[in-house]
Amino acid sequence: MKEGTSDPRNNGSGNSAVDLDSVNAAYSRWAPFYDAVFTGPLYFGRRAAVREANHIGGTVLEVGVGTGLSLPDYREDVQVTGIDLSRDMLARAEERVRRKKLSNVAALRAMDAADMDFPDGAFDVAAVMYVMTVVPDPAAVFRELERIVRPGGKVIVVNHFAAKHGIRAWGERRLARWGKYLGWDPAFPRERLLAATRMKCVSDVSLPPFGLFSMLVFERS
Repeated sequence: MKEGTSDPRNNGSGNSAVDLDSVNAAYSRWAPFYDAVFTGPLYFGRRAAVREANHIGGTVLEVGVGTGLSLPDYREDVQVTGIDLSRDMLARAEERVRRKKLSNVAALRAMDAADMDFPDGAFDVAAVMYVMTVVPDPAAVFRELERIVRPGGKVIVVNHFAAKHGIRAWGERRLARWGKYLGWDPAFPRERLLAATRMKCVSDVSLPPFGLFSMLVFERS
């Protein structure tokens, strides 16, 4: 949805913990050692999302492709386009594509997920891994995801969602004050995501390690 338009789902659900400048700065810092730090903790979510995307097949948009850790895991007959806000991360993804000779990666582009320039219904599936707590306006991103998948297409979201009570909830609230430096919001509520779309959530499963992450699959009507 472009500037100047409105949507009844845009109900002030912006992510106050982060902004575009802080995200860019954070991931420029992370880029040199992102793979070493995040390969292990985020492995299960990436594997689950790519498995789901491979099952659906066709054309896939990976939003927040980062350094391209997941790209080698897509089937050869699945055509993948990746976008990311950070050019530093994309440079590493491009190197991975060259090194692994990944012929099914159609394009890697620097792009704001809240304002994509793809036509309506351009993809069969969008895979959005560990992104919704990073973007300043999750509702705007989800409206774009709903727009760029075809009718009947799927949006796969892997993310950490805030606990409602207990020691984990306390720790997430404390950590949230550092959101701008971290480049993500540790206290992001699941309800904010569900309220941001008209798509039907057809699957919601907890993922390792320790159920810290969830995979939600949405279907566009």
